[in-house]
This record gives sequence, C-alpha cells and structure tokens, in this order.
Amino acid sequence: MSAHHACSVRPAMVALCAASLATLAACGGNSCVSLGGGCGGTTATPNVTISGTAATGTALASAAVNLSCAQGSGSTLTNGGGQYTITFDATPPCILTVTSGGVSLHSLAFAGGTFNTTPETELMLVYLASQLGTSESGLIAGFPTSSQYQQVLANQADVQAAQSAVVTNLQQHYTVTLTVPAFLTMAFTVGQAGVDSDLGILTAAGAIDANGLPDPAAVSLLSAAGAAHPLGTTSAPSSGTGGTGSGSGMM
Repeated sequence: MSAHHACSVRPAMVALCAASLATLAACGGNSCVSLGGGCGGTTATPNVTISGTAATGTALASAAVNLSCAQGSGSTLTNGGGQYTITFDATPPCILTVTSGGVSLHSLAFAGGTFNTTPETELMLVYLASQLGTSESGLIAGFPTSSQYQQVLANQADVQAAQSAVVTNLQQHYTVTLTVPAFLTMAFTVGQAGVDSDLGILTAAGAIDANGLPDPAAVSLLSAAGAAHPLGTTSAPSSGTGGTGSGSGMM
C-alpha cells in the first residue's frame, strides 16, 4: 500500500502519513526506512579515475601509489614506465604518495584526470603548505580533517598558481628554462621530451639531488616563496576562474 493510499483510507493516521510524506520529499526520491523513519544510508561517493606518471628523471617502476582523499582512499602500483591509473570511490581533492625504495614523493589531484608525481609536484606541495602556514608534513598529516586544507587543494586556481610559482622560482634561481609549465597535469612518458626532460634539466642544475628528491636549497626556496604569498582562510573550490592564488609567487 502506498503512503498516499494509506492516508486516504485511515484518517487516524493522517498526522503520521503527513510526516512520512514530508520525509519522502526530503529524501529526494531515495529509499527511506519505515513510516516515520529517516533516509536510509548516505550518499555514495562517485567513481573517480586518477592517472599519471611517477618519475624523478627516471621512472619509479613498481612503486606503491597511495591516495588519501577528502572522502575515500585507494592504492595501486606503477608499471615499468612509472605510470599509474586507479578508479575508486572517492571525492577529491586527494594527496598522492608514491614510494619506491628510499624515495617518497607527493602530489595532489583536485579532480579526476591526469596528475603526475615528481620532484616538481613535491615542491608544489611545499609551496602550498607554506602558504597555509604549515610544513609539507603538517599539510599531509592535517589534510584528512582540515576543511581549510581540503578547500585549498580542491581550488584549481590556487593549485595552478602554486605550479606557476614553482616554475618561476626554479627558473630564476637555477638559471634554467623549463619547457612544460603544467608539470602536474601534462601526461608524459619517461625518456621523451617534456616533463621528463625538464626533470633532467633540474637534476643537472642541482635542484634535484642524486636520490631523485628536491634538493634542500630548492625546498627552502619554495617554502620562503609560499610564506611570502599566504592564502586566506576562505579559499573555495574553483573550476579555474578566480580563487585566492597570489600569482607567480616569485621571490
């Protein structure tokens, strides 16, 4: 018997049925529990696909890739070329951690799509963390519970501004020319021109050490640059227009 029919044949249940119909409307058509109950279950998180390449100038092959998102988490392995793809139930933004031997690099994904993990993305997180008044480790540790951190990493404009700041500061400080400004989201193959050749340039210039990690001087450079361009506490997710980024963040 429908809730509407029950209301027409049992006048004594009018009040109860009215409450039930109100609950059905609030559920937006979703299934609810018995009369007088609330909506059953929670809204399912969407399927999201995140892919990319993990490299330091050489591929991080068979490396562990762990993703911690605003909602949900997942893990996978890179292939022989350092490439990874994962489809899982999650709501971005996500922080990516790629581990291979003694090398651990971090990145972020503000949506589904291509998001690489390289020493440049590590420096980008250093910059963003400093903008937020914390360290990279503090940003990563606080991300699961901090709405502010999640809002900033979900804001495409803030992330792109940080990406630009990394390129600008590295080019100026190390007197190099980098060919790919969009190192976070540009798909690439190890051994080919593009993001990978830029990593080779940075290694030769000393911005990336022999272990494939950002040199401490490069970390200090981007940390100071981020501190000089702090983000406010009201940054909201953006599709790329507006945002609270502060330009190139050049020191």
